[in-house]
Amino acid sequence: MKYKIITLGCKVNTYESNVMDDLLKGCGYIKTEQDADIVIINTCTVTNTANHKSLKMIRSAVKNNIGAIIVVCGCASQVYTEDIRKIKGISIIIGNVGKSKILDYIKQYQQTHKQIVDIRKNDHLAFETMKLDNFDKTRAFVKIQDGCNNFCSYCIIPYTRGNVRSRDKESIIAEIKELIKNGHKEIVLTGIHTGHYGADLENYDLASLLCDLIKIDGLERLRLSSIEITELNDRVLDVFKHSSILVSHLHIPLQSGSDKILGLMNRKYDKKYFEDKIDMIRKIRPDISITTDVITGFPGEEDEDFNEMFDFITKIKFSKLHVFPYSKREGTKAALMNKQVDDQVKKQRTHILLNLSKKLEIEYMEQFLNKEMTFIPEVLQDDYLIGHTGNYLLLKVKGEPKDLKISKKVFLEKIEYPYLIGKIVN
Repeated sequence: MKYKIITLGCKVNTYESNVMDDLLKGCGYIKTEQDADIVIINTCTVTNTANHKSLKMIRSAVKNNIGAIIVVCGCASQVYTEDIRKIKGISIIIGNVGKSKILDYIKQYQQTHKQIVDIRKNDHLAFETMKLDNFDKTRAFVKIQDGCNNFCSYCIIPYTRGNVRSRDKESIIAEIKELIKNGHKEIVLTGIHTGHYGADLENYDLASLLCDLIKIDGLERLRLSSIEITELNDRVLDVFKHSSILVSHLHIPLQSGSDKILGLMNRKYDKKYFEDKIDMIRKIRPDISITTDVITGFPGEEDEDFNEMFDFITKIKFSKLHVFPYSKREGTKAALMNKQVDDQVKKQRTHILLNLSKKLEIEYMEQFLNKEMTFIPEVLQDDYLIGHTGNYLLLKVKGEPKDLKISKKVFLEKIEYPYLIGKIVN
């Protein structure tokens, strides 16, 4: 039987889709991008746009794959189960629990031909261990954590993903050793709230895990997919200070550069706390790349609040921004707030921040011109090796297939955005 998987949303969804992909492939199913016998849509609902896109993908899959087993899973089905259930032609509906049991659901449906709806309550859950055996990339994602207890006023994720739960260290270490054995050079630790790893464990936290992972033979790079500023405690920063295996890149969500808006968002810090912690990080790693997420158009965001955010972002000198116009989500506190911002204003502010992001990105890249850096080539396109440095600069250099997945020292000569162009140093 042929199958395809459509993935929307975050890196955790991507990881979980890859796990389902491995399970199906390992059982003899054939992956296709054309007509399929099984179509899995791994949905997202973090914004209204994402939710609408998920529903559109579901309807399209039903329409274009007549007679196929249609599986819907992920955040949208976790929260909007009844809405999805009303769409005719769906065979299996699960939420964010049970993706590792995808083969069992498919076999059950093949036997009964009756719709399966299995949405588990997501409070007091244990971690659902998954193992990824996809060895065709240089960088591998390893899921170490799920769930979020922060309840930011704009965010639906605690309701779609449930409570914080951590994967046991033995399972994490075993997966990473297997990935290294099969050629991976870089491991990215990912989760819904990665920095909260260990919150549900006894005497073991993210710093403890990092200390154990950097000792693994053959691991060249270790990266955190994202971490909150409040979770970069002294113990975590001490690991950064003493280990070069942890790369010089951190993605730290800011969300707003206005103390008023941060308070309305129910974030756990103010601008001073954020700036002081960034100063501490840069004393340890002066050339570190710090990227961030920002939301504009949050309810109550006046022009002066936006300008305050613009100035703060410029002052911090992030190396890249991921910009999101605020999206109202039913069931969150922000959806009930007064002073909702006009969509056109959100669009204008988003455009301004995207331009600022490109400016800051180029300024950061310029610091490394006429210098040597190490990168790991990930792909070869038109005789150019393309890959990332530890601080996540995107490099492009002339090379050959034999150079792929091998650390290379490169002299950086010029910027052709979004790339830095260089030549391999023999």
